[in-house]
Amino acid sequence: MIDELKQDAEERMDKSLESLQQAFNKIRTGRAHPSLLDGLTVSYYGADTPLNQAANIAVEDARTLAITVWEKSLVPDVEKAILKSDLGLNPTTAGAVIRVPMPALTEETRKGFIRQAKQEAETARISIRNIRRDVMSDVKELAKEKEITEDEEHKAHDDIQKITDRHVEQVDKLLAKKEQDLMEI
Repeated sequence: MIDELKQDAEERMDKSLESLQQAFNKIRTGRAHPSLLDGLTVSYYGADTPLNQAANIAVEDARTLAITVWEKSLVPDVEKAILKSDLGLNPTTAGAVIRVPMPALTEETRKGFIRQAKQEAETARISIRNIRRDVMSDVKELAKEKEITEDEEHKAHDDIQKITDRHVEQVDKLLAKKEQDLMEI
């Protein structure tokens, strides 16, 4: 029973880390990367479709993304989707290819992105701590109902805290890496 709770906590905390990684992918650095446009959708035959399923997104050079739309009629929709996104990108169109140059990051925008990254990291830490709290209360409930002994309860608390500490440490590592990427010129 306790092992199942620990396994559940581990899986849920891993999902928090994945969510943080996705949030970090949306915070752009000065370099072009296809994952920057992962959250964008375009209206494709009346259905909202992820951009990467309606076009090929490639890195043309270090600061430019090239989007090759599979159907020429979608080009204006893709352009609108990029402009409407909160990424601050200005696409240019040449036929069926849309080029998205990455604007150079100023010191001010870098600091803003770092603030945003720290906020995302703190949200992930809070999520991980909430998972710990939920699992700890489940363990206490088991002890209260005499399904586990006090020793098992203490060991479970220690194990869950170790899992939590490990995940929070990973959040800190991801944040440090993102800060380093943002400060690179």
